[in-house]
Amino acid sequence: MDFSNLVPPMRADDIAADPNVADRRHGRLVAGRIFSLLLRHGYRGYSGVPCSWLKHFFALLEDQSLGSDVLYVPAVREDSAMAVAAGLHLAGIKSCVLMQNSGLGNALNVLTSLSLIYRIPAFLIISWRGGTGTDAVEHDVMGANLIALLDALGLRHHVLDLEKPESAVLSCLTDIDETGSPSALLVSREF
Repeated sequence: MDFSNLVPPMRADDIAADPNVADRRHGRLVAGRIFSLLLRHGYRGYSGVPCSWLKHFFALLEDQSLGSDVLYVPAVREDSAMAVAAGLHLAGIKSCVLMQNSGLGNALNVLTSLSLIYRIPAFLIISWRGGTGTDAVEHDVMGANLIALLDALGLRHHVLDLEKPESAVLSCLTDIDETGSPSALLVSREF
């Protein structure tokens, strides 16, 4: 299934009325391209805690027209989302977990005591809030230290290029295939 075509065409009147409409449309297209690629690689299970930077991806997951091809389990905490991913893996379903980098702190115990030790794979999509220093102050510490934390955990990661999203997604998928462990796609700005 290709979900990149769910975006209606842009009209000049729309852009004139709201100059940010082109950015929002681009964000929906990027989310659709990532989602389509994950589906083509067999990723049918999704869980996560909403983040405004990932809103277009969450909107796709909440779309009722997906039917039974996609299982989306909303989570109230990131550790719960990681536990859902582990359960899905045990049931033979490839899974993806979405979270803010601040929520990575909540997921650390599940990552270090379950997923990484027992090589339970999951495709992680993590918004890298505060990574460029232009976000809300509560994201500064985790944003500045995210790469060092992921490296310390031995968790492979790649930064999303919004113009070529498939490249980083495929790198994460390769990591998962090679290691059997989670890999993280870092989203450095809203899409």
